Amino acid sequence: MYLKNFSVNGFRSLRDVSNIPVSKPTILAGHNDGGKSALLDALSLLVGTRTMVPDDRSYIRSTDSEDKDAFERCTETVVVGEFTLDGWEQQEFDLPSEVRLRRRIDAALDSSLEIWSSLPNDDRLADLAQYLLPELKELAAEFDIKPDNPKPKKADFEKCLRDYGRKHSDTQGWLSAPSGLQRRMPRILIFDGKAARPDDAVKTALSGKFQAHMADASLQGKLQAVEDEVKERLRIDAKSLCDHIKERCPDLAEVFVEPDVSFQRGFNGAPLRISRVKGASVGLDRSGLGSNRRVSLAVWEWTSELLADEEAEANANTSDTHGEQDSESEPPPVQTIVIYDEPDTHLDYHHQRKVMGLIRKQAAIPHVGVMVATHSMNLIDGVDISDVVHLKLENLRTIAERIGADELGEAIDLHLGKIAAALGLRNSVLLHERCFLAVEGETEQRAFPLLFRLCEGLSLQAAGVALWACFNNEGALHLARYLVKQGRTVLLVVDADSRTLPKSIFKDQKLREHFGPNVADYVKFIGETDDAGSVDVPELEALFGDDLWASVANDAWPRNEGVWTPADFAALRSEKKFSAAVEEMLQTGSDVGPGGKPDMMYRFALALKDAEQVPEQLRQAFAQVRKLAE
Repeated sequence: MYLKNFSVNGFRSLRDVSNIPVSKPTILAGHNDGGKSALLDALSLLVGTRTMVPDDRSYIRSTDSEDKDAFERCTETVVVGEFTLDGWEQQEFDLPSEVRLRRRIDAALDSSLEIWSSLPNDDRLADLAQYLLPELKELAAEFDIKPDNPKPKKADFEKCLRDYGRKHSDTQGWLSAPSGLQRRMPRILIFDGKAARPDDAVKTALSGKFQAHMADASLQGKLQAVEDEVKERLRIDAKSLCDHIKERCPDLAEVFVEPDVSFQRGFNGAPLRISRVKGASVGLDRSGLGSNRRVSLAVWEWTSELLADEEAEANANTSDTHGEQDSESEPPPVQTIVIYDEPDTHLDYHHQRKVMGLIRKQAAIPHVGVMVATHSMNLIDGVDISDVVHLKLENLRTIAERIGADELGEAIDLHLGKIAAALGLRNSVLLHERCFLAVEGETEQRAFPLLFRLCEGLSLQAAGVALWACFNNEGALHLARYLVKQGRTVLLVVDADSRTLPKSIFKDQKLREHFGPNVADYVKFIGETDDAGSVDVPELEALFGDDLWASVANDAWPRNEGVWTPADFAALRSEKKFSAAVEEMLQTGSDVGPGGKPDMMYRFALALKDAEQVPEQLRQAFAQVRKLAE
């Protein structure tokens, strides 16, 4: 089985977290105590052997008789996963290619694996795993059904009864998962970077191989037969105990014991010892922290080779048994999910890069998924933004956010991806900056940082503002609406002539559809007439006065003949595009004219010395975006 995504309800701070992907890799980012480790533990709860304790229950907020906040633990924990099944599993368990499974831990902390399926009309068929073989035979005889296998085993009776239950069902719901399905759950390899203990890394690496050996067809049949026989004997032994309890406690309707027997849990570890001088070996717990970290990294790298070898062996076995469809054929390997919990801890920049390369190598193996909890910007920036899950804590609850994976559609996601690639914008910026300033293009991108510093006395970065230039005003609008949808703080600044676009996408009605009734909180039109009616120009460049243009031009682009005067620029105000007319005049009238509009506005902004030289509308926009970032 391959886990595609999972959801958690009632585990620590994960009161209700949905659709966490298991990608190649998935990066879990966020502040300390945001829920990263809890999410990884919940994954182990679903597919691994992790058990719960009462303190793992989520708190539920309520009010007492005096209307004061009160907290109590929830009584149920559920982790639901969406899985795809390979052909062998579909045939073996008579299931479709995609299923939903959940791990449910009830009020008594008892765990059960359940599947979403058709609920049998007869309640006795809802949990077949509880029955002994004689009881299954009795049920089959009662419903007049027989297994296909001439020498049926317990699993064969379960299969035919389950099929009967599906055919005689009027509704769907959760019921006990088929016996044996647990053994096809993905295996978990956990590398904890917060604790520099290579012995644990060695145990993790070899335990994966141990599980692979235990699943070998040449051993599995023998081991499984012994395991099932021991379990069945224990259940028979326990039946007299259950009967005795029911006799002494007549108020109990049902008493049964489910023995838990597994030979696969027999690998306890393989302590690692090192020696710098032959014959003088020591345990790594007696070695230095630097040695521990380097050895751990080497173990993680070696694990990649093991996983790759398993894939090669599986492909070879598939080729050898091609065309065989019977249930006795060797099952393919289960999915391996490699979990890294802060692998960059204690590592320098160079080794962080090595870890990212290692993660990429492992994620490229077909049957391997990787999940990484990290604070490292290098790791966060090393994957596609849609594979980053940002976790934050609000009112004792973890909130999970994913950018690039919502209902706005692939077109906008692709557009954002192109912007990020062109500008070199990092995932960490998108996740962590407090406010985004979306502008039209390169002109604003080059001029605004200088103008903002002049007006506010600090840089955009220091103020927590990420400046995004989107090639045109339509791109800026798409970005702003996308970020608002993601709950980010955004201010969109565009020229007033955007109002006249043929598509009418900047009309008030359209903008209210994107941003709600308070459009002014999100959109600023530069050059548009203000309440006092003192400004009415179409674009950024036209905001600056003729005197200032002449003064800057004489310093930056000296005229070939004479000097620039305010009248030269005033004469261009009647042109359809003031900025284009100024650019052309400076290029033709000066031997050192600007190399394009972005260069012109960059050098213009660079020449300003006083915040009062910046038009009032721009100063207001900068003050607004700084306040938003606080």
